Amino acid sequence: MTTEAPDRQGEPIAATVRKVVEADRKHLTAVMARAFDDDPIANWFAAQDKRRARRIYDFMDVCYRITAPAGELFTTDDLQGGAYWSPPSKWKMGWLQQAMLLPAMVRTATLRRVPAIVGGLNAIEAKHPHDPHYYLLALGVEPDVQGHGIGAQLIAPILERCDREGVPAYLESSKERNVPFYERAGFKVTEEMVVPRGGPKIWLMWRDPQ
Repeated sequence: MTTEAPDRQGEPIAATVRKVVEADRKHLTAVMARAFDDDPIANWFAAQDKRRARRIYDFMDVCYRITAPAGELFTTDDLQGGAYWSPPSKWKMGWLQQAMLLPAMVRTATLRRVPAIVGGLNAIEAKHPHDPHYYLLALGVEPDVQGHGIGAQLIAPILERCDREGVPAYLESSKERNVPFYERAGFKVTEEMVVPRGGPKIWLMWRDPQ
């Protein structure tokens, strides 16, 4: 869907990266919601009303629930951010999984907007490469420590695995200013698209193994 890793540069902070466990879920989702508070995709998905902040939290909880069953989720020991990856052939949701997530989607977007949201997401999915790859669904860092290298450390374990196994990686970025961050990690823009049904512009990015 989208990734959020602002490209401001500061003094590096060394982070201990580990796998996410279920006990991290609520705290980590709150961190990811703060990281995505100004994200164009999150704010297109979430209804813009007095409950917007809670709706973005629910949006990030949907991202967690999409990825967690078969995915590779990473955080730091102090839960300063998260990287949500789907391994090859596991990024596409089946009908049953979509149906189970529908109530959470309604909480986030409101029932009236669900058809537009689904239409936009289907358009993004139609652009998704079908060659085997690791898919970075979401990357977020606590706003107070963004720009200190934590995002790069969070995605490093899977990128190292990609290089070791000779497998590409893919993501969609919804902020142009984040594109250079991913380019430094080896990604290249393959296409720019405007998400239909009122969505924002996004950058589709592919990384060949290094």
